[in-house]
Amino acid sequence: MPDDAAVARDEAEERSAFAHPAVEPDATAAYGPGADQVVDFYAPRGIEGPAPLVVLLHGGAWRAPYDRRHVTPFADFLARRGFAVANVEYRRGGSASGPIPAQGGGAGPVAGRWPETLDDVAAALDALPGLVRGALPAADARRTVVTGHSAGGHLALWAAARHVLPEGSPWRRERPAPLRGVVALAPIADLRVAEELDVCSGAVRQFLGADDPSGAGAQARREERLAHADPAALLPTGIATTVVQGRTDIVVPQAVAEAYADAAAKAGEVVGLTLLEDVGHFPLIDPAADACAVVAEEIAQLAF
Repeated sequence: MPDDAAVARDEAEERSAFAHPAVEPDATAAYGPGADQVVDFYAPRGIEGPAPLVVLLHGGAWRAPYDRRHVTPFADFLARRGFAVANVEYRRGGSASGPIPAQGGGAGPVAGRWPETLDDVAAALDALPGLVRGALPAADARRTVVTGHSAGGHLALWAAARHVLPEGSPWRRERPAPLRGVVALAPIADLRVAEELDVCSGAVRQFLGADDPSGAGAQARREERLAHADPAALLPTGIATTVVQGRTDIVVPQAVAEAYADAAAKAGEVVGLTLLEDVGHFPLIDPAADACAVVAEEIAQLAF
């Protein structure tokens, strides 16, 4: 268990990240009929000519109270750094009503909706080239980098690995997605290790639909779904990948990122792992934090 000082630090970092007012997008487009099947677009600021496209997948343990609004300051930060940004919404688990629970603990809404969460991420990424042409003409979709934070980091890694999904998977692509790369921020990148560590209060068990291990067929369902959803099992991808991780993160600990990097190495793939000293979970998406500038630089390394 984290000590009191670590918990206090995490709470302060979370307050800072969530203190910024939401930034309204320049355009919004739908990739499906549902209220959550939308993408907000942010035009690059202060540059001429086409800009690299950053596809942003928000975190929040795949739970409904956390939507794309909490990363709009981060999207705006990237736009001010010269990127075109597509901030993707997707269906999540539980109820969106009521107060937002602490991400790192406590009872709260169920994590994820199977298969809708993955349906939406796949559909959004497939629809983006067409949506970008109409909603964000300043974007160069040929220079696309996918990034995501926490559970969104999981989704970013998963989206880049769809061509190595098992045969017959509804989300499988026959060819790799045309991406410059992935920058995953404190991602839930190895679902088995994250489940062992009880990341986000059982979020992985809930996401896989196996929260009750005594239920009939729960273990078999968990194993089947892991084969379709765990980025650590979907390697190598052949797509440049960097993981940015705070060493003092108590929400998604460093061990999860290291497990993913180890799995990649065993599969013959090198994954960049940038470990930031004295940085927890939330500074990676906090425009007021130095870590956020590091993230932008990691994206630029792949995009430009």
